[in-house]
Amino acid sequence: MTINWNLAQFVRSAAKPGDFPRDSLPQIVFAGRSNVGKSSVINRLLNRKNFARVGSAPGKTTHINYFLIHEMLYLVDLPGYGYAKVSKQERDRWGRLIEAWFSDSERMALGILIVDARHKPTADDCTMAEVFLCSKKPFLVVANKLDKLKKSEVEGNLMQIREVLGLSEDIPIIPFSAEKGTGRAELIGKILTCLEGKA
Repeated sequence: MTINWNLAQFVRSAAKPGDFPRDSLPQIVFAGRSNVGKSSVINRLLNRKNFARVGSAPGKTTHINYFLIHEMLYLVDLPGYGYAKVSKQERDRWGRLIEAWFSDSERMALGILIVDARHKPTADDCTMAEVFLCSKKPFLVVANKLDKLKKSEVEGNLMQIREVLGLSEDIPIIPFSAEKGTGRAELIGKILTCLEGKA
């Protein structure tokens, strides 16, 4: 399978379940905390600077955003979680929207949880990992901001992420730098393997 990642277009922002695309294309879904660099990871994956919006303030993605890639698959960008300055009412709305998406996640080909390589995963990260695991769909973790770590810290931090999230050895954790592009080829490889498995 060959995918031209440059053939990317924004399709829609879903504010409610009725807005979710219902076609047969596979969906790769991205989740992560508000300030973990989710949009930057998507931009790096597509080799586009400002394709997925990168907000100066966290919490900018308030709907579920769909990007169509090469008319072959969707990248699905879930609202970032764990941002304290958003009202409880708004956080609850995001929660209900994400819940609705997962209850109807038949098209999900792969779940990607983005965490900060520098820090121990938060309680929200653990909850999100559990949601992905319960979906019984393929799932991997991207440990972003690798460029902010010393080489000597990488292995220990990745082990900590696996341990805190309670992940078995068969769930990949990809060391990633949206800044430098480290991990992009590995992430693309995992996505393609997953899609080919569904074909």
